[in-house]
Amino acid sequence: MTRIVVVGATGNVGTAVVRRLAAEPDVQVVGVARRLPDVHTAPYGDAVWHAVDVGASDAVDQLAAVFRGADAVIHLAWALQPTHDIPVQYRTNVTGTANVLAAVARVSVPQVVVASSVGTYRGVDAAGKRLRVDESWPVDGIPTATYSIHKAENERAMDAFAQANPDVVVTRLRPGLIFQRAAAAEIRGLFLGPLVPMQIVRWVQWAVLPLPYPFVFQAVHADDVADAYWRAVDRRAAGAFNIAAAPVLTPPRIAAVLGMRGAVRIPLRLLRGLVTLTWRLRIQPTDAGWIDIAASVPIMRTDRARTELGWEARHTSEDALRDLVSGFADGANVEGSGPLRG
Repeated sequence: MTRIVVVGATGNVGTAVVRRLAAEPDVQVVGVARRLPDVHTAPYGDAVWHAVDVGASDAVDQLAAVFRGADAVIHLAWALQPTHDIPVQYRTNVTGTANVLAAVARVSVPQVVVASSVGTYRGVDAAGKRLRVDESWPVDGIPTATYSIHKAENERAMDAFAQANPDVVVTRLRPGLIFQRAAAAEIRGLFLGPLVPMQIVRWVQWAVLPLPYPFVFQAVHADDVADAYWRAVDRRAAGAFNIAAAPVLTPPRIAAVLGMRGAVRIPLRLLRGLVTLTWRLRIQPTDAGWIDIAASVPIMRTDRARTELGWEARHTSEDALRDLVSGFADGANVEGSGPLRG
């Protein structure tokens, strides 16, 4: 029996990972979350649960007790909010990752798989050609985006950890934006805030989508990301893996999925200014760093995931976004998961 511990197992990705691991007959899934889910709701009943705050001062001791005897740890815990309180984010994102790595080393877990992101990559010129890059592209992040800064700091921590712990297989996945229907309420809360109703996607079909020309991004369905995590553990694959589905989402493609009449180009500076103003007024929770990420991160190549993990996305990026949009329209959320309730 393979024992896999999933840290941050009740979020968008964590829920999908628990569901994917539970489908394997010889895997015992152990879930770690700050708030425990309702185990009577699928897929949470398929895991053994422990409540741990990864940023707490005693987290290493608590995590080590849970990790002891595990064959692998998958670390997904992350705080996207509050963007107005960066130290709170840092406590979970950076201190929490350091605590997970320290606990892995303490009890000699054979493999740790950490959630990185396309957002960890160094930006390219937004006015120029968007480069297609492999995992060797620098991972020092976008300096104006807190999310990117934290991901880049964790990449450096993983490098140092791998050098200091050569017996531990260190794996990192760098996915694009991750969508699934059940995450609609969570994503609305994290990026749009409570003032934006879930059913807004029903009201925009008569409109055009105003976005800057360089605003493009890659996406992937949560179930496909979860499959990549399982494959990384099953194959004891070390190193970094880009995870994304085709095609790249451009403003016209996003508008088509939303059922809108098309897209119209607006200046990047205008969008950034509007986002900054509404964020400072606390009208919505997303700061302009996310605009900088969407406007400047490179386009990832996924050859290594296909070759070494045997991974292929079963959903296109448009299908993944369409699944999320349908969740918005219907007010979908995951029952039983505190973090995923709207």
